[in-house]
Amino acid sequence: MKKILVACEESQEITKAFRKLGFEAYSCDLLPASGGYPEWHIQGDVLEAIDSQKWDLMIAFPPCTHLAVSGARHFEQKRKDGRQKQAIDFFMKMINAPIKYIAVENPVGIMSTHYRKPDQCIHPYYFGDEYSKKTCLWLKNLEPLKHYPPGAQLTIGDETPKVTHVDKGEFITFSSGKRMAKWYNEAGGKNGGHLRSKTFPGIAKAIAQQFSRQIEDKI
Repeated sequence: MKKILVACEESQEITKAFRKLGFEAYSCDLLPASGGYPEWHIQGDVLEAIDSQKWDLMIAFPPCTHLAVSGARHFEQKRKDGRQKQAIDFFMKMINAPIKYIAVENPVGIMSTHYRKPDQCIHPYYFGDEYSKKTCLWLKNLEPLKHYPPGAQLTIGDETPKVTHVDKGEFITFSSGKRMAKWYNEAGGKNGGHLRSKTFPGIAKAIAQQFSRQIEDKI
C-alpha cells in the first residue's frame, strides 16, 4: 500500500481524501489534528517525520506568512531579523526532501523568484467550490492537476466532455479600487491566517485522485 505524507496539515482535508481512496495517508503538523482522525496524524516536526520512514508521495504546505506577497509591507523587517530566510530554507527542505513524488503548495509569493516559477496556479472554483484563492503548486515528478473550464474539452481533445469550473464567488471592492474575494476578507481577524490557509474540498479531492493515479501508473 502506498504511503502518503501530508506535511504541515492539521485540517486533514487531503489526508482524508487519500484515505477514502484506500491509501495509507498521514497528516503531520506541530498542532494537533482538527480533522477528526488523530490516529492518522503525526504531531511533531515534519522533517523528523520525513526521515522516519519511506514515503511514496508528499503533499506539503510550508508556512507562507513570511513568503506571500500579501505581507510584502513587512518583508524588509523579516529579511533583517531572519524570519524570511528561515521560511525560504524550510520551503526548500520540503521540495528537496528524499521522496520521489512531491507537491508543494504556497500562495503567490517570493518563491517564484527565490526558487522558480510554480508548475501551475489554481483556484478552488476550478474544482467545484465557488471561491477564489490563487494557489501555486511546485511539482516534483508529477504532472499538473487537470481542470476543465467551459469549452476546454473542445481544445484539449478530452473524449468525455465535462466542466469542473464553477462560479468564482462573491467579491468586494474597497474605496481604493482593490478587489478581494468576500470569503477571504471575512476570514480575517485573530484566526484569519489559519482559516484562509485551509484546503478546499474540491482541491483536496483533485489532488488525491489525480496524483494517486499518477504514482500508481509510475511506481
